[in-house]
Amino acid sequence: MRGLVVRSQSGFYTVDTDGGPVICRLRGRLKQGRRTGDIIAVGDWVRITLLEDGTGMIEEIEERCSMFSRMAPTPRGEYQQILIANPDQAVFVFACTDPEPRLRMLDRLLIVAEQAEIPSLIVFNKVDLIGWWYARRWYGHYKKIGYSLLFTSATTGRGVAALRKRLGGKVSVLAGPSGAGKSSLLNAVQPELGLAVRDISKSTRKGRHTTVVREMFPLENGGYVADTPGLKAMALWDIEPEEVDGYFPELRGLVADCKFSNCMHLHEPGCAVKAAVEKGRVHEERYESFIRLRYGEDGDD
Repeated sequence: MRGLVVRSQSGFYTVDTDGGPVICRLRGRLKQGRRTGDIIAVGDWVRITLLEDGTGMIEEIEERCSMFSRMAPTPRGEYQQILIANPDQAVFVFACTDPEPRLRMLDRLLIVAEQAEIPSLIVFNKVDLIGWWYARRWYGHYKKIGYSLLFTSATTGRGVAALRKRLGGKVSVLAGPSGAGKSSLLNAVQPELGLAVRDISKSTRKGRHTTVVREMFPLENGGYVADTPGLKAMALWDIEPEEVDGYFPELRGLVADCKFSNCMHLHEPGCAVKAAVEKGRVHEERYESFIRLRYGEDGDD
């Protein structure tokens, strides 16, 4: 029987099939061998065998079309943690304020999606706290780059209908820092999802984790949405430093115009990237993100 993995927790997987959901475990032979990443993830299509007690055994995992993943450090080295398999789009949710958005983290998320060739939708939530005009002024440069951009408020409902439309009929992964309001937005899009929502921590202002399992939720207008755990960091997976400019849409067309083929885009004469920054064609925040990511500095603050 074929089905879609919609929930993962402690070695048990809920698989949606034509006959309904089935709680499954992974066949032992699939776990054999050295692993450098997750064997199975939410969003995977699988083949299962039904057991007499109504549970199932996952016999086969179909080849993935794409995956949204991050690099996780372990005692034995780096490990590819798959947040969701086969997504149609990645939806990155950040608060306009409270907490202040960590734009370098957003830039990292965009790079991960660019590498995986997953279309991105950027959502700046809590627009009611600063107003649409200021939100557009401070964060509108992402739309100029070419990214889809929505301003929303789970409190007032602004932008919720537009987000609901963008989610319909697609498998979407929502990602972003704790406290950005991902769960609140999902409740606004479809109240019966009943996702746990907590207030931002008064002491740290960084928010609390509200999602403790990986799960995809079915939407009334078709498709699924996966709310990932709040991310504190997003290390890049399998991307060399010299490749970073290729994942910045506004930079990749400029590099070939630099005077020197080995231009570092810092202080060299004839640098097309620096010239574009000075002329306002490349946003200074994005350029700073590029430099930090390219030369190994912390890009999440």
